[in-house]
Amino acid sequence: MKHFAIYLIAAATLLGCKPEIEAPQPDAGTANFTKVVYMGDNFMSGYQDGALFKDGQEKSLPALLSRQFQHVGGGSVNQPLMPNNSGLGINSKPYVSDFISKSDLGYKVDCEGVESLSPLKDEFNVADASAYLQPLSGSNYHNMAVPFANTSNMLDPNFGLDYNTSGNPYYHRFASNPGTSTIAGDAAAQSPTFVNVWLGMEEIFNYARNGGVGVTIPSSGDFSNRLDQILAGVIGGDTKGAIATIPNIRSFPYYTLVAWNGADITQSKADSLNDIYHIGGANQHIQWVEGANPFIIADANAPNGFRQMYSNEIITLSIPIDSMKCFGLGVIFSSVPDQYSLDSTEVTFVEQMINEYNNVIRQKASQYGLALVNMNTYFDGVVDGVLWNGVDFDAEFVSGGFYGLDGYHPNQKGYAQLANEFIKAINATYGASIPTTNCFDCDGVIFP
Repeated sequence: MKHFAIYLIAAATLLGCKPEIEAPQPDAGTANFTKVVYMGDNFMSGYQDGALFKDGQEKSLPALLSRQFQHVGGGSVNQPLMPNNSGLGINSKPYVSDFISKSDLGYKVDCEGVESLSPLKDEFNVADASAYLQPLSGSNYHNMAVPFANTSNMLDPNFGLDYNTSGNPYYHRFASNPGTSTIAGDAAAQSPTFVNVWLGMEEIFNYARNGGVGVTIPSSGDFSNRLDQILAGVIGGDTKGAIATIPNIRSFPYYTLVAWNGADITQSKADSLNDIYHIGGANQHIQWVEGANPFIIADANAPNGFRQMYSNEIITLSIPIDSMKCFGLGVIFSSVPDQYSLDSTEVTFVEQMINEYNNVIRQKASQYGLALVNMNTYFDGVVDGVLWNGVDFDAEFVSGGFYGLDGYHPNQKGYAQLANEFIKAINATYGASIPTTNCFDCDGVIFP
């Protein structure tokens, strides 16, 4: 009995002991977050679901980083907020309207009469967009990211002109002196103590989302020179910062959702199509079979000026889906329009330029002593699947949880994950211990 009593006392003593775990105290390390400025394009601005809107900006990458920087002496972020949550987006089909609202998930009946969940948005022109286009009062905005701004635009005073004068509708709202000031100059004028930069995306993906039509990607040498001009204006003395690389094109549902071989047909339809194409003299290189078939694209080097797509080629999400479903787009005597596709030569060019731009970004990180945020690797990881807050995320459109409804920009939960990648790189480079974000108030895709 005595031994049993001793055992009970010992057990009670052990159970009563609670190990003390000392959490690391937030620390800025060798960096100073008193005044943080953010420079970039859509991804830094908070653009999501096809538009820039207030709630998206309040959960933007800069806003989420600012929350965490406040643990180590940083202040709140001042942003040029949109007036509401309908938002202003640039329509990829300008022949329909200038602008679109943000997309919401709702039910839509397609050309076959089938009702299903689909991104829904409003379309409107300049006359209906006055609330979004007027200049704001105030200045000294910390978030200097501007949707659709490339490095050349950041150095161009005409970029701040109003939309009717070929300016950018987003920068015009908060330019210190529209038509005279530049984004890079306005950022430098704030004398920041820390700068977060994510540039080069727009140079690459302006080309890609337009199918390479009417635009090109500036050389990596030109990109390097402009990046030097921008960084030299904000980095120097005790000012430190972070810079992010560019993800691969196949990381985005915008470039992967519509399959190159998505023409799924019956044997009867395959026979009919073969008869039609063979009568037209295309029997040597156009063959239709039951099941999945490549879509038709124009190719000046192919017989008859068209051919079926190769497996490494891309159709963008902006293509009119109903026209493919019901009107034979990409199947019968109507090839996939060039502005909605990237052929193998264009895909190779995009991939080459992403590699070259990322080499420039790595070199600038070393030259200016910046933390390097490897978004290229992280986005590849999202494709394979990542675990965050105990939840699985991947790059599947809508269901994957990372991307918003435009298939290119992350949703708020996705931006929170990107904020953590910045924080990890900053902590590693500057010996800081900034806590990462869980962002329990961030939205994913909201189902009706």
